[in-house]
Amino acid sequence: MPFDGMVVSSIVHELKEKILMGKIDKIYQPENDEIHISIRCFKEKYKLLISASSNHPRIHLTHTAKINPQTPPIFCMLLRKHLQGGRIIDIYQQEFERIVILNIESYDELGVLSIKQLIIEIMGKHSNIILLDPSQNKILDSIKRISGDINRYREILPGKNYIAPPTQGKQNPLHLSFNDFVLKVQEATMGTSIYKAIYTSFQGISPVASREICFLSHIEQDKALVELLDTDYEHLWKTFNKFLCVNNPNPHMVISKDNSEIIDFYPIPLKIYQEIYTSIDFDSMSDLLEQFYIQRDLFDRIKQKSTDLRKLIHHTMQKLLNKKQKLKEELLSAMKAQKYRVYGELLTANLHTIKKGDKSIEVMNFYDENCTTIKIALNEHLTPSQNAQKYFKKYTKSKNAQNEIDTQLKDTDNEITYFENLLQNIENTSDLENIEEIRLELMEEGYIKKKKISSKKNTPSKPMSFISSDGYSILVGKNNKQNDHLTLKIASKKDLWFHTKDIPGSHVIIITNNQEVPQTTILEAAELAAYFSKGKISSNVPVDYTTVKYVKKPSGAKPGMVIYENNKTIYTTPRSNIVEILQMNQSKS
Repeated sequence: MPFDGMVVSSIVHELKEKILMGKIDKIYQPENDEIHISIRCFKEKYKLLISASSNHPRIHLTHTAKINPQTPPIFCMLLRKHLQGGRIIDIYQQEFERIVILNIESYDELGVLSIKQLIIEIMGKHSNIILLDPSQNKILDSIKRISGDINRYREILPGKNYIAPPTQGKQNPLHLSFNDFVLKVQEATMGTSIYKAIYTSFQGISPVASREICFLSHIEQDKALVELLDTDYEHLWKTFNKFLCVNNPNPHMVISKDNSEIIDFYPIPLKIYQEIYTSIDFDSMSDLLEQFYIQRDLFDRIKQKSTDLRKLIHHTMQKLLNKKQKLKEELLSAMKAQKYRVYGELLTANLHTIKKGDKSIEVMNFYDENCTTIKIALNEHLTPSQNAQKYFKKYTKSKNAQNEIDTQLKDTDNEITYFENLLQNIENTSDLENIEEIRLELMEEGYIKKKKISSKKNTPSKPMSFISSDGYSILVGKNNKQNDHLTLKIASKKDLWFHTKDIPGSHVIIITNNQEVPQTTILEAAELAAYFSKGKISSNVPVDYTTVKYVKKPSGAKPGMVIYENNKTIYTTPRSNIVEILQMNQSKS
């Protein structure tokens, strides 16, 4: 995601509008690399979030409240000493870099009015928050101290002179002529693609921004510099200038059409994404970043919390698939049992021709329509009758084995389906509570070693709830245990039950209230069943539905596993925004 010069410029513009000349009330440090500053400005209250996280560095206004440590960190105490009670008199971006500087005027302990600078460097793993005394260019401290052992050129330590991050030869794009632009781009190797030449030549231009400039200029982004014509440079220059001169930002988030993934965000709509993705507009850059990082943080935490579960499920499924393959091989061997019965019958019919000590006998196979002869191996130490009984026993044993293997195959298939459902539940989840419920389920089923669990009875989480276009309540289970609870406990016998046909997914229930359900609602419930299944991004997904009274849970079946009858099947292609559509119905009601 490009927290580039354009995003920083947009944030600075917003901060100037809202908190410039604001008074700093309180300062907190809820995380090792994150600062929250409460600000009052023209009777309004704001909270500024500044993060030097290696993964998600940023600065924006926030409504999020975090728990603060009982003992404030040293850097937080220093900020309070120098900045609390101060007034923000200037906010600006360092050239077009990812650096924001806040000039804060405050009184020191001697009552002298002075200016301190809070420098926010948003640079990936090198991000930092630095408190500076600009009168001497001395660093007072930083949220991350960088010693000479780490960086000889640029030490970030108390008492050291502040040195701005190196520009890496990049030029400020805000002060260029056409000739400057061309000459700077042409400093790159002539075989370099144009889009790479642009983002490596100018400050604050991300690869995404560079691709957009090429797209708007109708020039292939991978076109080599050596292939560019003078007219190409003219088109690029005009687009480049227009792209940077954004007076009215229109922040938007780019998401996949099935809403499963955030692709990008930017202060303006990006044309390169319009055909393949959808987008959500926001009123401000802070609102966008707040939403994005809440979702990204939740995504990261869910991913972190579910990593071990995913590994366990994939590992177990692989073992089950190997077991299934082995059982199939054993079944093929067991299916030869009929041959042993034929041998026993033929030996019995020819007992008078067999002598003890014979190693084999060739007899007429009257079970073969062509009446061919067949050679049967004998045990020379057994009597003719005992040899016949030996083959009958082998037949019985193989037949019993075949029945046992059939049973094991069915159990293995059910277990594979169970784990496929678990994996799909994890894929569908958007909350940490659901992950913990899945973990608890695996403990109860004996796949994970049980931990000490509070004796307090856990209340099952509620299923997802939607309202159809006709006003009917539709409930969707989020995990196997919840699917069972929804279908077998919550739903009444006359409610409608939906599930994708032979595809892992959630149980979906329409609360009918003993009324006939309109076809529109049935189609929407089928869409939800397809959307919350492994067939989410497929077309013509088969969805079975029936009345709840025809849905049964076999004795000993695993959570979420049911059988049903008297069903109908609908084929549906889930819309990427079906969840949002039905949630809007819910808010209207």
